[in-house]
Amino acid sequence: MLEKLFKLSEHNTTVRTEILAGITTFLTMAYIIFVNPSILSMTGMDQGAVFVATCLAAAFGCFIMGLYANYPVAQAPGMGLNAFFTFTVVKGLGYSWEVALGAVFLSGVAFLALSLFKVREWIVNSIPEALRLGIGAGIGLFLGLIALKNAGIVVDNPATLVGLGDMTALQPALAVLGFILIIAMAHRNIKGAVLYAILAVTLIGLALGDVQYHGLVSAPPSIAPTLLKMDIMGAMNVGMISVIFAFLFVILFDTSGTLIAVADKAGMLDSQGRLPRLGKALVSDALSTVAGAALGTSSTTSYIESASGVAAGGRTGMTAITVGVLFLLALFFAPLAGMVPAYATAGALFYVAILMMSSLAKVKWGDLTEAAPVAVVALMMPLSFSIAHGIELGFVSYAAIKLLSGRAKEVSVSVWVLAALFLAHIVFFSVH
Repeated sequence: MLEKLFKLSEHNTTVRTEILAGITTFLTMAYIIFVNPSILSMTGMDQGAVFVATCLAAAFGCFIMGLYANYPVAQAPGMGLNAFFTFTVVKGLGYSWEVALGAVFLSGVAFLALSLFKVREWIVNSIPEALRLGIGAGIGLFLGLIALKNAGIVVDNPATLVGLGDMTALQPALAVLGFILIIAMAHRNIKGAVLYAILAVTLIGLALGDVQYHGLVSAPPSIAPTLLKMDIMGAMNVGMISVIFAFLFVILFDTSGTLIAVADKAGMLDSQGRLPRLGKALVSDALSTVAGAALGTSSTTSYIESASGVAAGGRTGMTAITVGVLFLLALFFAPLAGMVPAYATAGALFYVAILMMSSLAKVKWGDLTEAAPVAVVALMMPLSFSIAHGIELGFVSYAAIKLLSGRAKEVSVSVWVLAALFLAHIVFFSVH
């Protein structure tokens, strides 16, 4: 049955190898079961329910990716998107978390439609590389700012806007320790470095009396507070257009980039550098986002950490299935997840920020018409505290710079259309 489902011999792998690869991937991305509830609970969502939604959405995504697309790619609620959900949509724009879930649901449906009708390739190919790189780096900088804020390392300052917090205080010091531990272990190729660092900082906080012990294992909390609570009608208003666009764009680029990167590492790309069954993988991702919104979590996406499982020999969907099973088992560790303080996950956020900012290395810095829009996107995301605003300003600046530089022919039709829409949106809401 396993041979028929996953074609193990065709991919030159075994059941044992696939299971070990799945365990490896899970260890590298299990931090999300602590980080996601911590971030989304700041919106007023029930932390226990979000914990369950996170595990279930991840399991569902892994199962559908493994069974339908047969790829060793794991899925879970995405980093960056959960921060955008909390700090921009809910806290910044003032929408309820129910409306924000509605926007996630609609972006998932739109992504599904784009994947089924094969429009995704046209959109991704027509968006300039500079903007794609800028979006990735901007989300990284945004996560970095949130990490520093959550740890108390960066604080508000009336005179200078931001300032340095009290680095001698316990929480900032432990956040710094967690970050250093992650980097040190990652450098030594220790699988699960992020997870181990989060647990270590939590244990230190517990020993110093800053964390309360609630037990390790229990029955999963109720998911009722978030299940099917998304407000789809509330998300269908003009003000949410840029929000839905932002969710959609980030999923679009993040998923495509992750799938290609992991497949390349696994040697799965064809002679033209394309990914077989890409459509199935994209549909899997879209369905996971729709299901995640219904369960009560932000957008679900493919995880680049899947590359660690591929490096361990994972080649088929059985790797993803193994990860899904482990996420289901994680449901019984809710008390542990509830104990993890924000400063324990700050190091993980900053680590992910560094990985995302690495895309800046690919920018054509010698061409100012390419580099300037990247800087606009990357800097405006953290400084406006909004992924959506960063994307909008990036598209508008790219089109305007190319036009006035006499290089309008380099701008695709889709970029002109999006830039015009984003400019109208910015002007409309600035006036009102």
